[in-house]
Amino acid sequence: MSLKAKVEAIIYATEEPVTLSELAPLLKDAVLADLRAEEEARLALNQTVSDGPPVPEADEALVIAEALDEAAAEFANQPSAPAQAIPVADQVQPEESRSAPTKKEQKQAEEREQLKAVKARLTAIIDELTADYAASDRGMEIRQIAGGYRMATKPEHHDVVVSFAKSLKPPVRLSLQALETLSVIAYKQPVTVPEISEIRGVDSAGVIATLLDRKLITTAGRKQVIGRPILYKTTKEFLLRFGLNDVSELPSTEEFEKLGDPQAELFSAPATETASASAASASQSEEEPVTEAVPEQNGDSSLMGETDIPADGTFATEAEPEKS
Repeated sequence: MSLKAKVEAIIYATEEPVTLSELAPLLKDAVLADLRAEEEARLALNQTVSDGPPVPEADEALVIAEALDEAAAEFANQPSAPAQAIPVADQVQPEESRSAPTKKEQKQAEEREQLKAVKARLTAIIDELTADYAASDRGMEIRQIAGGYRMATKPEHHDVVVSFAKSLKPPVRLSLQALETLSVIAYKQPVTVPEISEIRGVDSAGVIATLLDRKLITTAGRKQVIGRPILYKTTKEFLLRFGLNDVSELPSTEEFEKLGDPQAELFSAPATETASASAASASQSEEEPVTEAVPEQNGDSSLMGETDIPADGTFATEAEPEKS
């Protein structure tokens, strides 16, 4: 992809105006590579069109030696000037003024020059794009807003854009529970409500109704088991909303596993907490005595008082007279 196409794609995709300070670090390597390629092409062209052949190394060294000899002879023939006293302030120079720039300073200066060249090249590219989009046969334009650049429709197309926007469907807003249920259906389809509830751990019947209303899922017959529950699958509206050609383009489970530990902790933490909670409840049940509930007798329960338990642990009940 060319550098001009990259800049155009970034300006098109951004919601907020993108500035040169944001583009320069992102496209620095690409701009420098483009500049080096142009410089090499220019040098190759200059070498091709040059008239004279290149000077051999031996002849070049001889020419330099002759020039040095001539300079030395001229310096020897000049009259010597009287020596002048040099002030002490001029003889002793501070260490900072006599020391050469450090490598760090040279590197910083080089980076500043590179950044300046990158911004100049990006500015030229954006100017070219602005001129291209300014043509009458283009419906978009690049505007400079708040120190940055953003792509927008041209003012003369305002009426047709507004009419089209009013005809669009409102965006679908789903809760976290609905998204969880929809993801289970997308990966396990066709699937029944009991199977969805078993995977999620909660009842999903209410969420199914919401997804049916939004036309994101539909029925796919009945499963041939006891009770014959209804099967559900995703619809074409689901593919349109999520920008998919078919369900095979959904991310695989291996891709989710490659996301790393933060994703795994979301599923491992509840299991650990459940295990610890069950262990705590088991230990508490071993320590505390278990008392069985006394069955409530017929009549008003408020009339029952405390019952004394005999030493042998049995209850004496009075026989009720038989009713005729």
